[in-house]
Amino acid sequence: MKLSQRFALKLIRAKFKLLSAISKKKAAQQAFRLFCTPPTRDKKELAPIFVEAEELRFRLALYDVVGYRWNKGGRGKVLILHGFESTAINFAAYIQPLIQKGYEVLAFDAPAHGRSSGKRITTLIYRDLIKYIQEQYGPLQSYMGHSLGGFALCLALFEIPHDENSRVALIAPASETSTAIDNFFDFLRLDDKVRKEFENLITVISGHPVSWFSISRTMKNIRAKILWVHDETDAVTPLRDALKVKAENYSNVQFVITKGLGHSRIYRDTEVIRIVTDFL
Repeated sequence: MKLSQRFALKLIRAKFKLLSAISKKKAAQQAFRLFCTPPTRDKKELAPIFVEAEELRFRLALYDVVGYRWNKGGRGKVLILHGFESTAINFAAYIQPLIQKGYEVLAFDAPAHGRSSGKRITTLIYRDLIKYIQEQYGPLQSYMGHSLGGFALCLALFEIPHDENSRVALIAPASETSTAIDNFFDFLRLDDKVRKEFENLITVISGHPVSWFSISRTMKNIRAKILWVHDETDAVTPLRDALKVKAENYSNVQFVITKGLGHSRIYRDTEVIRIVTDFL
């Protein structure tokens, strides 16, 4: 961590320490806003394959969403979903192999990411985006999602039509929201009383407790064939959460465990790209 980043972190921690002393509820409200806010927005220059794509734009609730389509009218449709603080552009390496398989390929920047508008995102906003894409650009036969995109995809598949012929590639999905909250609270050094108010706030806003935001809960209702790729050294979405699903021995789920790729390098790895595109 750079010196400027360490200084900024100290200021944020000091702010929350003061706010927590005044009001646990207000501290929780501010913490939730920060939890849903990507620290940076990745708007790198478009790769050539994105320049060649058909650009898609639509309004979803408060957000202007930007997406891309290739090979319209292909034999099937596949949707690519990026993770938190990422963008569709980061998945350029997957597009040509999927086109070569005959797919129509769709990829969108989620709200508060890339070239879409907004400052904050929740898993329910992302889920609703996927449901809208299915309604407007589907039917979709295949999906791949990294990190938050993989989790939002599972929430969506719990509700949208699909069958045993659907294919889903999950790359280091954010399996348990409780783990993300653990990491967030440890990072900011927030106390248990703020945590209680934070979780109460999630229940009030969403109508669901934190335990509801779990891939494990959704798996019993997902009939698609699933390829789940996860790394042993992933510090963001730890393997132990994925192993809880693996232990259930779902007949439609195949696991591939890598070593040394972490959370972000995994989806850029040449062999992972091959495995995923072959599966889809």
